[in-house]
Amino acid sequence: MIFALIGLTVSLYLTYIKVFPSAPFCFGVGDCGAVNTSVYSAIHGIPIAIFGALAYVTLLACLLLESRLPLVNEWGPIAEFGLALAGTLYSAYLTYIEVAVLFKICPYCVTSAVMMTLIFFISVFRFYQAEK
Repeated sequence: MIFALIGLTVSLYLTYIKVFPSAPFCFGVGDCGAVNTSVYSAIHGIPIAIFGALAYVTLLACLLLESRLPLVNEWGPIAEFGLALAGTLYSAYLTYIEVAVLFKICPYCVTSAVMMTLIFFISVFRFYQAEK
């Protein structure tokens, strides 16, 4: 759950600096501004970070409701697995764009990618355990 909270925080910050243009605080590492203002940072005008935030909120909801709702208890692990897989693959694509196309790195984007990847590995384990 901590990884989803970290990812949500990062996604909300990236959404904020995209919607309300301001200089991101990048700790002197990388170029968050260049990445967050690139053509790859939005789909049809919607910031990519919003999709990340929605994914993290959905993951958190699944985790929080799993023990309370039978439907989520039954289908939660597969939903978490699918969402984390999609998030990890899309994060890998965006990381490729950062490195190979933009030649810039955003530490927040990398943090989100790492959090989603960790969630994916945990979801694989949880899905396997749920199938037993």
